[in-house]
Amino acid sequence: MSATSGIRYLHEDNHVIVVEKPFNLPTQEDESRDPDLLTLVRAYLKKKYEKPGNVYLGLVHRLDRPAGGLLVLAKTSKAASRLSSQFRERNVFKIYSVMVSGFPNPPSKTLVNYLEKDRIKNRVTAYAGPRGNAKKAVLNYEVVETGEKFSLMNVTPETGRPHQIRVQLAKAGHPIVGDLKYGAPEALTEGNIMLFADGLGFAHPVTKEKMEFNLPLPQNWTVS
Repeated sequence: MSATSGIRYLHEDNHVIVVEKPFNLPTQEDESRDPDLLTLVRAYLKKKYEKPGNVYLGLVHRLDRPAGGLLVLAKTSKAASRLSSQFRERNVFKIYSVMVSGFPNPPSKTLVNYLEKDRIKNRVTAYAGPRGNAKKAVLNYEVVETGEKFSLMNVTPETGRPHQIRVQLAKAGHPIVGDLKYGAPEALTEGNIMLFADGLGFAHPVTKEKMEFNLPLPQNWTVS
């Protein structure tokens, strides 16, 4: 495992590369034109293998800019197509650690909402029932620990909608710590939100081998 530009490289073979995305780093280039994960990893591969031309790197899933954690990227178009199918067909294991305001009751539950995205404002609205073009979103949560103000939970989404975890937890009355966009009362010093993709599992797109990766919680995550 190595790290460059704050990105940790956990696994690499001829077909895939698994990284830990730092908080506040865009997954891909956005209107801010800030450095982004996809461009930085592509530059890392270009330098490592001294490639003269363009380096292929396929993005098959994303993490919101203020969140951090595990991502798999494809090094070939074949791998990208097969991994994308796994994500689309929900054959990928994903688990997130999330710190939220308050004390969810019950401590474990399946949340079902219908989400509609405003692409201009880059904001998602959650509804309790079907509405217009809103898409169904399902996630499961389980509280791990509670403090005086916050609760730490594990979240496993069954669907992969934009901002899904953030907006569904906010709709349930428990916004993610630091997430001003979805109802948190205050920002964190670093500008991130306490949403961390710490578990990822998938079938290798070529060998079919079961691949599983886990990360420890960030050091400064304490329930208070």
